[in-house]
Amino acid sequence: MLNVSTKDLVPSPVGPVDVEQAEAALVERYPRLVRIAYLVLPPSLGRNRRVLTAHALVQRALPRRRVAGPSVPEPRLAEDAVDPGYAYVRSEVLRQALVAGLPLRRLALPSRAQFPPLLPHVWGLRLFPRVGGADELALDQRLSRLSGPARAAYVLRGLERQGDAEVLRVLAAAGVADPASALAEADALDDAPELPGEGADGAQPPTGNGALPPAGGGAGPEGRDTEQAGPGRSGAGGARGDRPGPDASGRTELPGHGEPGRRRSGAALLESDEFDPCALQARPTDLLRRRQHARAGIVAVAALLVCGALLGLPGDGWGRNGAAAPSYARNPAAEAALDPGALKRVDPAVWPASTRQDFSVWPARGALTGDRALLRRALAVWARPGASVRSSATPGTPVGPPMGPPQLLFAGEVDGARVVILHDGLRAVRYAEPVGGTAGAALDFARTDGADAVGSAALVLSRAAGNVRYLTAPWVRETSVRDLLAPGEDARPLGRDAGGVTEPMTSPALAKGCTRWSTLQVRDGSGLRMLADLGELAPARLLWGPPAAPADATGPEAREAWARTACQLSAVRAHGVRSVNAWRFARQPLPEGAGSGTWLCTRAETWRGTGSRVLAQFLVPSPSVPAALAARSEGSPACGVRDPRVLAGVLWQAPGGGWYVLAAGSPDFTALETSGGVKGRSDGPLLAVKAAAGARADLDGTLADGTRVRALR
Repeated sequence: MLNVSTKDLVPSPVGPVDVEQAEAALVERYPRLVRIAYLVLPPSLGRNRRVLTAHALVQRALPRRRVAGPSVPEPRLAEDAVDPGYAYVRSEVLRQALVAGLPLRRLALPSRAQFPPLLPHVWGLRLFPRVGGADELALDQRLSRLSGPARAAYVLRGLERQGDAEVLRVLAAAGVADPASALAEADALDDAPELPGEGADGAQPPTGNGALPPAGGGAGPEGRDTEQAGPGRSGAGGARGDRPGPDASGRTELPGHGEPGRRRSGAALLESDEFDPCALQARPTDLLRRRQHARAGIVAVAALLVCGALLGLPGDGWGRNGAAAPSYARNPAAEAALDPGALKRVDPAVWPASTRQDFSVWPARGALTGDRALLRRALAVWARPGASVRSSATPGTPVGPPMGPPQLLFAGEVDGARVVILHDGLRAVRYAEPVGGTAGAALDFARTDGADAVGSAALVLSRAAGNVRYLTAPWVRETSVRDLLAPGEDARPLGRDAGGVTEPMTSPALAKGCTRWSTLQVRDGSGLRMLADLGELAPARLLWGPPAAPADATGPEAREAWARTACQLSAVRAHGVRSVNAWRFARQPLPEGAGSGTWLCTRAETWRGTGSRVLAQFLVPSPSVPAALAARSEGSPACGVRDPRVLAGVLWQAPGGGWYVLAAGSPDFTALETSGGVKGRSDGPLLAVKAAAGARADLDGTLADGTRVRALR
């Protein structure tokens, strides 16, 4: 009967464990951990595989990152005086060893521990511990009849000298479903009667034909390997070493262990060399079978090479492309897509009378639209870019060749390079090569499907020396430059040539700091638009207002807000962004009479429709202080048309030195609540709770229908 209370089943309160701490414990006690794994693994695996698997399980027991302890530590017991690093590694070794002993099932997903280890791996040799005496053999046979959890319980109590309560906790932490049954099964091991066929010393009798294993090595009973005769051991057919035989009482005197005439206990035998997988002997594998396998491998490799050569034969027969069309030189559709004479060219008189305004009505502009050699190179590099071509694409943009003849938008010389811009209805493609040759060509892809008049108002033509030039749409009437960080300054006019190419302006995509953020302001037939260079071929449109009805960020209020949040645009750079909308979802009176804070939500929509990024920001009353990033999320519908709600919080220090948790939600929230390090609740979408410096809290809110919503993360 086990004398264990319910409290004893609570896992041991081990604190946090760093990777370095676990590694130090593993290296220092590596032999002990490997011995534990070897004893818990099922003997049916064979001694060679048990040795290699035991080493592999211990070497894989390190955590990948810091292991957190319990949030509120339990009172430590006397049995908990174990290094946390060693306790964690030992628990992992036990867990993997127990999993390795489970049988493979047809419908269950196998675990890594159930397969032979990849490392360490030994070729051409079989490794096994030194062979012990009759007591070790008897103990090994008795352990083989126990279940995996019972072997673990026996090893923890016998080898680790742990009490029943700690054994139960360690087994529970290792994933054992019924630790008490495993401990009871281990208790019965030493009290079990002798098995039929075991002698007084626990040794097995000779086999049916009376033959004994040869002394020169080989496999004995249960797949055990015997050693050659040597010091301390007899020759063929003799007893094991110079060990005395059993006396009349059936007990064996073991030199150096205990009292004369008394058999060692099972717990003492666990320290024997029989169960030490770090002190090993080696024997060769089956040499004849190895030679046969080598010949079969050579034949298989030769057959594989012949089949590969046959599959790669050119021509109309058995080729690697199967039923695919021939290469570009013999494919009419692909050949037409690479023909510069087949490029689509729109007349400049088309767009004023067109019912749509997008890239499809852009006329072909530039001084090199008639350079067939340049256009042919651009099309060929698009279809088959070489290794020397610097290629880039916005996320989610396919980079394959065009499906048919694309549309020519521009071909000309800009900033010392020949530039060609093409459009195939889905993508805008920019090809650039140096004026002096074709070495160092660049190819850029940007997804532009579904672009409207504003989305197709401009494309990046060139970036050089920290500046950017744009190619503007034919319906753009004027262009200017506005610094987002200086909302009080007027926009500076930006000149254009007759082909719609702007003068160079500073590019924030190439800037290392955030001292200014120049944007392109364009005027079309319906108003002003604000476009920002985020390092892609198509600039992003800047908006201001609620998600249901945003407007271009050209008004005074929008410019004031964007002046304090513009530097956060670097978080969405080179992300395939189509538009960025910022809106004020709450104003909050600050504690201690510090004025009013403003909460903004910024959402970046992408051309591909997925991967949108959301930023929640907090603005203090001082207009010179940039916005503080309160939360960020990717792929969340928050702050968008489908889900305009948002909830965020920050830890704020008042001018008087006090610390507060400030939180705000959109008007849909009827209550806010914090938990964890700071506890507080408020009715309505605003909350302010006094806190300590560095405090951390969880935040959630309640909607009018009772739905609980977590903070943006």
